Amino acid sequence: MLKPRIAALLCGALLLPAIAAAQSDAYPTKAVRLITPFPPGGSVDVIARLLAPKLAELLGKQVVVDNRTGASGNIGNELAARAPADGYTLLINTLPFVTNMFIMSRVPYDVQSDFEPVILLSSSSAILAVHPSLPVRTTKELLDLARSKRGTLNYGTAGIGTNPHIAGELFNYLGKTNIVAVHYKGGGPSLVAAISGEVTVSFANTPETMPYVDMKRLRALGITSLKRRANLPDLPTVAESLPGYEFLTWHVIMAPKGTPRPVVTLLNERLRKILNTPEETQQFAQKGIDVIASTPEEAGAHLKREMEKWGKVIKERGIRAE
Repeated sequence: MLKPRIAALLCGALLLPAIAAAQSDAYPTKAVRLITPFPPGGSVDVIARLLAPKLAELLGKQVVVDNRTGASGNIGNELAARAPADGYTLLINTLPFVTNMFIMSRVPYDVQSDFEPVILLSSSSAILAVHPSLPVRTTKELLDLARSKRGTLNYGTAGIGTNPHIAGELFNYLGKTNIVAVHYKGGGPSLVAAISGEVTVSFANTPETMPYVDMKRLRALGITSLKRRANLPDLPTVAESLPGYEFLTWHVIMAPKGTPRPVVTLLNERLRKILNTPEETQQFAQKGIDVIASTPEEAGAHLKREMEKWGKVIKERGIRAE
């Protein structure tokens, strides 16, 4: 009695890879959902909507951008993590995808055990800027002032654990300063606060900041990438005055853990084909975004490095969500 059962189980186990391969060969047979866990208008949503129609064209099926916002992205993250691992639900995300795991006491997902990396799409730098009333013109002068007046300067964020918050705390961590974070309900209000002088320091995205620098409403001190940007050759990097400082916003696409490898490979190939066209590279560059177009393995390695880096900074700075 046992032998036929064992034989049946073995046959079933041997057939599973063949079934999965057959399903992958047919992929996709229906619309693909791309979850963005942040509201419309932000960088994650903008990139999702730039890519969706082009990916749909290459896949031959509709790609629907689905905004599932709330809890610093955790609502959308959990929805993607619990979706069937069949390639029909994908997640696009950025830095809070990693930092939430260290800032919050509980999160409903794990970056490594619940997701398969598909591609690291792009990255973008921020601008360290100050209100013109602050008597500093270089990053070094800001560091000197902040060290001499610990706890008296402040900077605006888009909320706890958001990109400006992490950029500012990295500055505090490496610079041994204590510029105080003031949290706002989004990047727009945070930037307005810097322009008005309500806060004196800003770590906002390059495309958002530079128009106000040009109008003399903000003074740019440095860019947060390790290298100067070609379109801003006279703007020093923050790292030139604060060695080791690098802050880049990045955008990654993930699939639920267990998604068949051929499906992940297909999605990666199609997305890289889109991103590596001159037209797409130029369109991203105009928005201050650098195309990366990585392999799945490179995306996974990047996420691991980010977890190691920000886990240490968040612990040292004592950043916790209330």
